[in-house]
Amino acid sequence: MKNKIIKICGASAGAFAVFLSFGWSFFEMTVRFKEHKKLARKKWFSLSHTTVNHPRYKFEKEYEEGKAWCAQQNLQDCYLKSADGLKLHAFYLPAENAKRFVLLSHGYKGSGFGDFAYTARFLHENQCNLLFLDQRCCGASEGEYITFGAMEQYDVQRWAYYISKRNKDRLPIYLYGESMGAASVLMASGHKLPKETRGLISDCGFRSMKGQIQDMAANWFHLHWIGLLLFRLDLFCAFFAGFRMKHADTAEAMKTNELPVLFFHGAKDTYVDPGNTIYNYSLCRAPKELVVVSEARHLCSPYEEPEMYREKLLAFFEKYD
Repeated sequence: MKNKIIKICGASAGAFAVFLSFGWSFFEMTVRFKEHKKLARKKWFSLSHTTVNHPRYKFEKEYEEGKAWCAQQNLQDCYLKSADGLKLHAFYLPAENAKRFVLLSHGYKGSGFGDFAYTARFLHENQCNLLFLDQRCCGASEGEYITFGAMEQYDVQRWAYYISKRNKDRLPIYLYGESMGAASVLMASGHKLPKETRGLISDCGFRSMKGQIQDMAANWFHLHWIGLLLFRLDLFCAFFAGFRMKHADTAEAMKTNELPVLFFHGAKDTYVDPGNTIYNYSLCRAPKELVVVSEARHLCSPYEEPEMYREKLLAFFEKYD
């Protein structure tokens, strides 16, 4: 009898270990991240969704020219401590006769010089002081875990106050995010922000970590039942990374935010479904505008319709400066 109980316990422990192991692999792939590890790791597969949704796929020349321009600028290093003790980094680029500050919040495993490469020069030439954030785990910022906005929203909030303390002329401040950076900006609007903050710009932001993973599982891999996987992922996020998936959600912020929001999304985006932005727009109770670019994929709206995109940005600034 004793041996039978031991065997049952052993089998149960083994089954539980197998149950958790797949969740751990997914956690390692999606949440645990450090830039130097990414660079050292050999890329052994590529998904078509990630390829066709990158600006390089159709606009490589414009994308690379934008990155080169950013790299040539006389950028100033900025640092602050996150709420959980990480040393975060950003690049600051002042403009002549500046009219406003624009905080640039990049996307998942990205960089400001990549996500905003094409738009940064236009903003700078139109009298915008720019702060390019390195999100936690990315660039020169510390960190091991990407939290899909759960902690990044507080990082954005701290950077906004960092700008405010140095904003001697009390210029307007705008928070501009793309993809996960957009979701982080929207979530940050649910917290206290500097009084000079005049508006938010959200390009291809998702509604929640849980929703984004569900969409990717369904649309990329045709997996519609991933409740157990999400349970395991949430368990590891809570135990190792210090957050829960429910904390990475824009809904409550959009219900309470009072700052004007300019929403962009590409209608052909298969990385972050356009329905995410429509959802955020529908919940937003502040002044808002929704711009859907019919031929654009993920973060490609400024490339597909550059004149319209830039006109919308300038009109938004002029309206709320």
